[in-house]
Amino acid sequence: MVGIIIASHGDFANGVLQSGEMIFGKQENVKAVTLMPSEGPDNVKAKMKEAVASFDNQDEVLFLVDLWGGTPFNQANSLFEEHKDKWAIVSGMNLPMLIEAFAARATMNKAHDIAAHILGAAKEGVKVRPEALQPAAPSKAAGKPLTVGAPGKFEYVLARIDSRLLHGQVATAWTKATRPTRIIVVSDAVAKDDLRKKLIQQAAPPGVKAHVVPIRKMIELAKDDQHFGGQRALLLFENPQDVLRAVEGGVPLKTINVGSMAHSPGKVQPNKVLAFSQDDVDTFRKLKQLGLKFDVRKVPGDAKGDMDEILKRAQEELNKHK
Repeated sequence: MVGIIIASHGDFANGVLQSGEMIFGKQENVKAVTLMPSEGPDNVKAKMKEAVASFDNQDEVLFLVDLWGGTPFNQANSLFEEHKDKWAIVSGMNLPMLIEAFAARATMNKAHDIAAHILGAAKEGVKVRPEALQPAAPSKAAGKPLTVGAPGKFEYVLARIDSRLLHGQVATAWTKATRPTRIIVVSDAVAKDDLRKKLIQQAAPPGVKAHVVPIRKMIELAKDDQHFGGQRALLLFENPQDVLRAVEGGVPLKTINVGSMAHSPGKVQPNKVLAFSQDDVDTFRKLKQLGLKFDVRKVPGDAKGDMDEILKRAQEELNKHK
């Protein structure tokens, strides 16, 4: 029997599994995996590995995830890369999709077959009343990409520091708020990692191209005034040091959104999502001296944090550990 992993942000996976079993009956070889606010990508991946290990048949696994490009999808996708000949991932999970997957397991023994089969039920389950609100079929011109190669430079709609890079908060909330045509991960380390590059490109939201470039290349692109007219760029950095190199090299950023900086040995954590080493604190001070402003928010709807106060608390904590 094909094993099914239902993965989501928060308790949604547990809730939809409970609803599915109320309708279709108790299921074997099905596990819910949740990403809770206090957890990170590694926690989700560990839960997924544990779930797969519990299945009778570990060769055929179907992941149903809530959001394309979110952390549950990204972690499932990283596991999927070594099993793509048999495993499958479907995003946009809803109850009709799950019930159809339960039913399909009775006659289908391949994850690929079930994944293809349930797409119709998932889409047909989305309806609206009054029926007049149902959108008409898009014309052939709909979704046509903006012209590429027009004279002009990038317009920078967001530059963000996020140790998780492209994940759910970026792929949905920030993309909707800033409407980029391109998401560019600027990192020497990621540019050398073919697997991470591939996963980032696959996590891009519909209609937006995702790229990974080293810092030197981003500096070159920023100076190109012949090919990027009309292009709205959302830049993602893993750390403030990479931002500083980019800005010093000529990338014309004015504001840095500080979203997430992961904790590691030697760092202090003045709030829930930001961790600093002494080098981090010093780098942010250099960025401030260069005239950059800081927008401390995880998502657009959050209240902005006071970066000066955060750095002050971080420095006090670092001084205690000297």
